[in-house]
Amino acid sequence: MKNSLSILVAIIALTTLSSSNFSNDEIEWKKIDEGLFYTEYLAPKKSTLGDSKISILKISPKLYNFNIHSAKEHKQSVRTAANWAKEKNQIAVINAGMYMRDYATNLGYMKNFDFVNNNRLNSDNTIAAFNRKNDSVPEFQIIDLKCQNWESLKNQYNSFTQSIRMMDCNQTNRWGQQSKKWSMVVIGKDKQGNALFIFVRSPYSVHDFIDILSKSSLDLYNLMYLEGGPEASFYLNHNGTTVEKMGSYETDFNENDDNNQYWGIPNVIGISKK
Repeated sequence: MKNSLSILVAIIALTTLSSSNFSNDEIEWKKIDEGLFYTEYLAPKKSTLGDSKISILKISPKLYNFNIHSAKEHKQSVRTAANWAKEKNQIAVINAGMYMRDYATNLGYMKNFDFVNNNRLNSDNTIAAFNRKNDSVPEFQIIDLKCQNWESLKNQYNSFTQSIRMMDCNQTNRWGQQSKKWSMVVIGKDKQGNALFIFVRSPYSVHDFIDILSKSSLDLYNLMYLEGGPEASFYLNHNGTTVEKMGSYETDFNENDDNNQYWGIPNVIGISKK
């Protein structure tokens, strides 16, 4: 009986230790180029569909330009993420945000140098900002409208795209739990100043996905939602590494894991070497 109890205690301790390590697992990065790293890792919380893999591209803003490409600006039709990358000579491409029914206009504020895609600041609380005008601000940041002064920052960058806040500047999950689930693409910033392009095809509630990322070794500063469902797109092609990821599942719209092709999207964020 004593030996059985000891074994049981040991099993419980080992299980607890494994669970703790797994929920805060170290992410292993593959170097693609200087200042550019890619990983795929298994989410510790399994999804109801798919492989539960999370794909992340870590980008140093000191070495890479961030570029908005917009069908509206170029007077073009929508493109897939892969076609945007090929046509605009981009190393990687993700959605720049959700869009209106005209298949051209970002739901929130979007400006790229002299071109304004949408001049209306909506109620969403984060704005990705890049292409800075001077070195008094970081090369890239996700502005949190609840803890930063937009009036002082709106003239410091040339490029902006607004969307929904996921994690705030205090690393708090800002998304309430809900039953709806999506494939997702999001953009983040870590505490070292790197930008993160993050994609998951397997569906999660946004609340759960934020929790998964916050408990990883990413050392996140904040996060902004970009797109969900089959429109969610991530493309990378550089130095012999090609990654093509497209979403599928969206509650009440496309409740399956069957989509196997990119959807056309009007606005993207791409990266190129400085």
